[in-house]
Amino acid sequence: MFDSGLGGLSVARTIRAQAPATRLSYAADTAGFPYGDWDEEDLRTHLVALIGRLIERARPDVVVIACNTASVVALAALRAAYPAMPFVGTVPAIKPAAMATASGTIGVLATPSTVRREYTRALIDTYASHRRVVLHGAEGLARLAEEKLLTGRVDGAKIAAEIAPVFVEEDGGRTDTLVLGCTHYPLIGKEIAAAAPWPVRLIDPSPAIARRALTIAATTTPAPDTPSSGLALLTREPDARLRALLAREGFGEVGVV
Repeated sequence: MFDSGLGGLSVARTIRAQAPATRLSYAADTAGFPYGDWDEEDLRTHLVALIGRLIERARPDVVVIACNTASVVALAALRAAYPAMPFVGTVPAIKPAAMATASGTIGVLATPSTVRREYTRALIDTYASHRRVVLHGAEGLARLAEEKLLTGRVDGAKIAAEIAPVFVEEDGGRTDTLVLGCTHYPLIGKEIAAAAPWPVRLIDPSPAIARRALTIAATTTPAPDTPSSGLALLTREPDARLRALLAREGFGEVGVV
């Protein structure tokens, strides 16, 4: 399970809920977070090398790229570099949102980096060209999610300001479906719903990602009978607060790569 930061824990939690005995390693590029300001080619090169080291260390059956930006930028390159390793990527869940909306207006809440990618626009053209799609890159929402994880507190007013642009009301219709286009965002899903100006359906991709990863893993190795303590691999030495958080999430062993 790989993410630039702690957002992939939303997928890790879902996998644990669906299959508690799964052997799970969590990798976070804490030294490289956030990815928004990276040059795309530099980020692709960095990810191919880093995930190669992580594969060597963790020896997984399947690698989940639980980061929208990393998936869009590097998934094809990763599959080419490591053809024997199955990869599961993460992209904004625009297709199910287009199917779920009743008003015809969808909000896509993502990071600025994901919003800029042509891949995101292609998803909209392919699956939601018949819908009104409001695409918004939230500058600070991922950091607010990490703040909640680490401190247990989050500023509702800041969340409201971050998500406000995706809520539009026009010609009698308004945003009724919101794509959580970053794995950090489900970690504050309740807070996002509370800060919304009206009730909205949240589309969380975590269950679908978890099901796909578990399906692939089941074809490669039998599941253990009992849960095992997870391994967390970081690119920067964690402080005591981060170690405590990872332990609470079931990752009792921590290493640096």
